[in-house]
Parts: sequence; C-alpha cells; structure tokens
Amino acid sequence: MALALLAVTLFAVDYTLTRPAGELQPFQVRERILAISAGAALLALFIAFLVSRSLSLRVRRLKVLAGGLPGGGTKDYPLEDSSDELGALERSLAGVAIELQKMLDSLRYESARREAILSGMAEGVLAVDHELRVTFCNRSFLRAIDFRGTRFEGRFLLELVRDTGLHELLREVLRTGETQKLRFRISAANARTFEVQATPLDMPSGRGAIAILHDITDLERLEQVRKDFVANVSHELRTPLAGIIGYADTLLDGALEDQKNNRNFVEIIRSNAVRLSNIAADLLILSDLESGSDGGEPDVISIRGVLDSALITVDSEARAREVKLVRGDIENVFVRGTRLRLEQALLNLMANAIKFNRPGGEVRVSAVESDGQVQIRIADTGVGIPSEDVPRIFERFYRVDKARSRQVGGTGLGLSIVKHVLERMNGQIRVESQLGRGSTFTLQLPAELEEQA
Repeated sequence: MALALLAVTLFAVDYTLTRPAGELQPFQVRERILAISAGAALLALFIAFLVSRSLSLRVRRLKVLAGGLPGGGTKDYPLEDSSDELGALERSLAGVAIELQKMLDSLRYESARREAILSGMAEGVLAVDHELRVTFCNRSFLRAIDFRGTRFEGRFLLELVRDTGLHELLREVLRTGETQKLRFRISAANARTFEVQATPLDMPSGRGAIAILHDITDLERLEQVRKDFVANVSHELRTPLAGIIGYADTLLDGALEDQKNNRNFVEIIRSNAVRLSNIAADLLILSDLESGSDGGEPDVISIRGVLDSALITVDSEARAREVKLVRGDIENVFVRGTRLRLEQALLNLMANAIKFNRPGGEVRVSAVESDGQVQIRIADTGVGIPSEDVPRIFERFYRVDKARSRQVGGTGLGLSIVKHVLERMNGQIRVESQLGRGSTFTLQLPAELEEQA
C-alpha cells in the first residue's frame, strides 16, 4: 500500500515537471508539487488510520478471546474469516480455548465427584500440609470432633483436635514418609474411638499427610459386650457345676450310706442341674430372638387368654411363697406377634414379681387399650429396685441383688428375654420402682382389631 502511494506521488510530480516550459511558471510548478505532496500525505494518513483501526479491532478481538480463556468466556465466539497471520492466531487461540474449556469442565466434574464421595464417606478424612495446617476434611471428620465453627481450612490441627496422639501420628508421617496407624479416643460431646491410618501426601507446597479415621466405637462396645457375656456365662455355669461336682463327690466318698443326708444331697444336685437347664434354655431363646426366629408365625393374640394362662401357671409358686395374685381389669384386647414368646415374657415378669416379693405381698395384673396401644401392667409390692440399677436391669446376667437372685434360682436372663420379645413385636417396656415398696412393669404393644382375631 505504501509503495503504491509513493509510485502515484512520483508519477504526479514527474508529470508536472515534464510539462512544456511555457505552460507553467516556476512558482506554479512548486505549488503543484506541494499540493501533490500534501495530498499524498493526507492520503497516507487516511490509509494509516484505516490500517491502524483495523489492527486495533483485531487486537481487541484477540484480547477478548485471550481474556476469556480461563473462565470459558469464549463459548460461541464468532471467528473472523481471515487468512492473514492475525486470523491464524485468532483461530489457534479459539482452538486452545475450546480444549482448555473441556479440561476445566473435566476438572470441575472430577472435583465435584471427589467432593461427593468424600462427603458421603462414613469414615473421617483429614489432609494437612507440612506445617500441620488443615487443607481438607470431610463432614464425617467434622462431626467426629464436634466442630461448631464455619472455617477450618488453613487452621492448625491442634486448634480443631486437642488430642495429641493424632498430632504426633501425622508429625511422624511427615518426618518419615511412611504409613502409620493409631487407635485413639476423641473426647467430644459423645466420646468416640477411632482407628486412624495416615499416609504421606504430595502437595505443591511440599509433603503433606492424609488420615482416614474409622469409627470403631460400636465394634469396641460389641467386643466388650461379648467379653462380659462370656465371663458371665462362665460364672453362671461354674456355680451350679461346682455344686453338682461337690455333692456328687461327697456321695461317692461314702455319703450314699448316710440315710439322713443322701436324699438332701441328691436334691441339691438335681436343683443345680435344673438351674443349668434353665440357663441353657434361656440362652437358646435369646439366640433365637436375636437371629430373628420368633418360635412360630406371627398371629393375632388375645391378651386376656395369654394373661389367664400365665396366671394359672404361676399360681402354685405364688401360693408357696404366700404371695397373692390379683387379677385387675383385663380388657378383651389383641396384639400381633408370637403367642409362645409373649407368654414367656409375661411369665418371666410374673415370676420375678413373685420371687422378689414379701410374704403376704401381692402381684396385680391388668391390661387396657388406649389410643391404639395395649398397655399391660404387672405391679408388685416387693423389695423394689434402686434407681441407679433401673437402666441396667435388662442386660444379660445383670442382677440387682446377686445373693438373693441365686437364692431364688434366677438365671439373670429373664428381663433380657422380655426386652427382646417386645422389640420383635414393635413394643416397649417401662419400669417404675421404689426401693422397699415394689415395682411396676408396663408393656406397651400396638393393638390389633378384634375382627382380625
């Protein structure tokens, strides 16, 4: 463009200079040359302006295109159909923008998926940098430490967890670069026990560490229950077995000839054998209940029929202990469940009310329906239960008065069976007791219509 303008200018000047001498005066020639030069300069400026404006617009488009690269602002960007270098650069940037947008979308998807997975994990996840500042943790970890704040990223670990064991574990991982394990207890509102596995984590700022916290509180509690159960069973079996072995040895050592005491020894052996049989039977019942075997198909049960049968069964024992059975208001109501299991539960409660009563005392039984619930009450005038023992009386082998319990021949499993039976029937049991004045057990079960019976 510049060469064409220069050529036109030179041609105009040459044409002016080659005119015959008589046609133009010298000053006219100069004026013509100046006019041609001024026109050429103005035309050059105009052309420069157009070129500059075009370049400015192209550069501005490139700037807009480049500025939209990180955030996806290049979507639906109109490309200019140009074959020069700037057009090629613009198309290249547009291609880079498309690829970068795809990468960003993929990263956002992966990040969202990772966040969803980590947030939904039951295990707590904690990541720290080389200074033991928290870089990430999921909701399970925050719940475990009972975190009440709003910001946790960037804070030191000791600000969130006061337990120095976790702090030292992560420090050791950062120092050695090896995986470490630890079991520790977080003393929050609800104390929990965790098993932690921590491994090194490469981070842009240097080596960090990531820890996975497995909540083993329930497993630890179950393990303790299992140990207590084994210890209690061993103890309960050892006592009658010791009696059986001891009196059997006494008989073998010559007491068989003792007409005065041998029958008494045999009766003691038999009572201990019966006690062993009762423990084994109750253990089998508990095993069936916990495994989901109710002893039969669920059916609609008449509470009046079950209570009448149970009262007849315990009548002889009540008379032997001089305890009066009082049949209160027993409505003709129905529940759904297994009759055999419900009878066992009611017999256990009535038997306890009789055994732990006083001579001349009474046991009152009643059953009413209210708001779609059947309430069965078994109240006694016996020794009662201390308030501190009430929460534990449904535990297996737990006894309030161990000496009296063994004296009356209980297995320590009766109330545990009652609780399991009611849970299987979607029922509940409440206990009200005053030491020295008696106890009242209230069973609550969903009522069934009489037409279904």
